[in-house]
Amino acid sequence: MRLTTKGRYAVTAMLDLAIHYEKGAVTLSDIAGRQGISLSYLEQLFARLRRKGLVKSTRGPGGGYQLATEPQNIPVAEIVSAINENVDATRCGGEKNCDKDGRCLTHYLWEDLSTRIHEFLNQITLGDLVNQPNVQEVACRQEEISRTASLQPVRAQ
Repeated sequence: MRLTTKGRYAVTAMLDLAIHYEKGAVTLSDIAGRQGISLSYLEQLFARLRRKGLVKSTRGPGGGYQLATEPQNIPVAEIVSAINENVDATRCGGEKNCDKDGRCLTHYLWEDLSTRIHEFLNQITLGDLVNQPNVQEVACRQEEISRTASLQPVRAQ
């Protein structure tokens, strides 16, 4: 069992929005640049996040995306769920048919692990993550790299 790229990118992008929450709308291209995520992939993820009410979009100059509510009100589990990511450690995907038509010997172990992972992710909000010193350090480094890259002259080829 592992969280797929889709889940990791969704949480990363939402954390980026949370870090910039006070600044207003953030463009997906800014997130893509800071986080190294494809813009087209972010567009797909944000369509789902918007449909689930986790983000709101603003069109036009100064537009972009914002969190629909304060970062401390958005659990990580809600983000993972919004993009249809399933954190399930069972071999049967929760269908209880891992051993022909019944449960396998270790089904309850993996089912319990899945429940605990969900509970863990549900206890951590974007606000919790934003307030972690190591997250702030990484965000500052990414901002500096992004600022430096935008100052580089474009060379003619």
